[in-house]
Amino acid sequence: MKSVREIAEAVRSGRTSAVQVVEQCLAALPAPGADPLVAITRLLPARALAEAAAVDAAIAAGKDPGPLAGVPYGVKDLFDVAGLPTTAGSSIYAEAPAALADAEAVARLRSAGAVMVATLNMDEFAYGFATINARHGTTRNPHDPSRLAGGSSGGSAAMVAAGLLAFSLGSDTNGSVRVPASLTGIYGLKPSHGDLPLAGVFPFAESFDDVGPFTATAADMALVWEVLSGRSAQDGDRPLRLGRLGGRFRENADAGQLAAIDAIAPDAPQVELPDIARARSAAFLITAFEGGNLHRHALIEQAMAFDPATRDRLLAGALLPRALYEEAVAFRHAFRERIALMMADFDVLLAPATPCAAPLIADPRIEIDGALSPARADLGIHTQPISFTSLPSLAVPLHRPGRLPLGLQLIGAPDGEPALLRFAAQLERQGIIGVSEPIRSLQGADR
Repeated sequence: MKSVREIAEAVRSGRTSAVQVVEQCLAALPAPGADPLVAITRLLPARALAEAAAVDAAIAAGKDPGPLAGVPYGVKDLFDVAGLPTTAGSSIYAEAPAALADAEAVARLRSAGAVMVATLNMDEFAYGFATINARHGTTRNPHDPSRLAGGSSGGSAAMVAAGLLAFSLGSDTNGSVRVPASLTGIYGLKPSHGDLPLAGVFPFAESFDDVGPFTATAADMALVWEVLSGRSAQDGDRPLRLGRLGGRFRENADAGQLAAIDAIAPDAPQVELPDIARARSAAFLITAFEGGNLHRHALIEQAMAFDPATRDRLLAGALLPRALYEEAVAFRHAFRERIALMMADFDVLLAPATPCAAPLIADPRIEIDGALSPARADLGIHTQPISFTSLPSLAVPLHRPGRLPLGLQLIGAPDGEPALLRFAAQLERQGIIGVSEPIRSLQGADR
């Protein structure tokens, strides 16, 4: 699959048609149930070909088809797609009434000429970092199918990492874009909280939910973000003020990540987020309370229809006292004020995105503080505290061909996405970050 920019430029210039691009894309996509990556939940050929034909008709009429003209993409299975039930990865809503309209983010992409071809696998109700789904199966990592792709937006990440789609949409509550981006070796953005439209997206925890795109290049990320946000990614050429996150962010990290951070910014100050352990605990609590109460009615009426791993966590959240939740929310307000003061001195903070490379599906555990811990809960150890701050964070892939992917987080000031995108483009030009070809032949070895 070519890049977003390459496809759009070819379609806009008339070197190819949107219908041709989409036909080629659909021909390469396996049917759900026959997908070796277990990434696709529904193919949408009729819709895709109709959208592509509309792009070609606009060009024939001399109209601007949009900056994403003819680019095929997919969405995590919690975005409203007109005419389809929004399942959020659950059997409970498989036969729900069809959505009457597309989610706002989908509508913006369609207006820009992008063409939706598929909905993509996820952890049920986005509650997990693994994309282990009881209904559809476990999404596999294109670099090693015996390993997890991460989650909860694992299907969206796997499709881009495999070169089957030029970009895709996911959602990020506590790391659900950044974790799979790191494990599959692509770019994934969690924007400033509330920056991208959430209308028509099945919620998980309103306090943290955000829409986030996946791409294979920094330039593509900038273009897709511009379409979704309505803002310019241009950031001038002023020197960027860099920092390195220390404390817990230097623990439970791969030596390669730490070496890369120190090489990128050897003279940058090392700073610590205050009360980081308390912040992550509060994030867990707020997420559990909001998620549990969102599903309280369904848990009462049809608890056994939930994925057991999701059900137990939602039940625990629904039983949390409101007073404890309100205490965590109050702490978050105070915490964010302290972080805002700290971020006044920085444009970009560097940190690991995940504590390790992708764990094996057969043994989905990772080492945290010297003990094995469930990957489904703890792959977000470095992303969850950043969600708690509401700051934007861009996961970028370290350039490490022939090895399992690992990513870094570039964390910005509020509404600081342009600085993150500019810095990512700079690191990409220097060869420090960048997407590597999938290494499907590498199986099981510790890399």
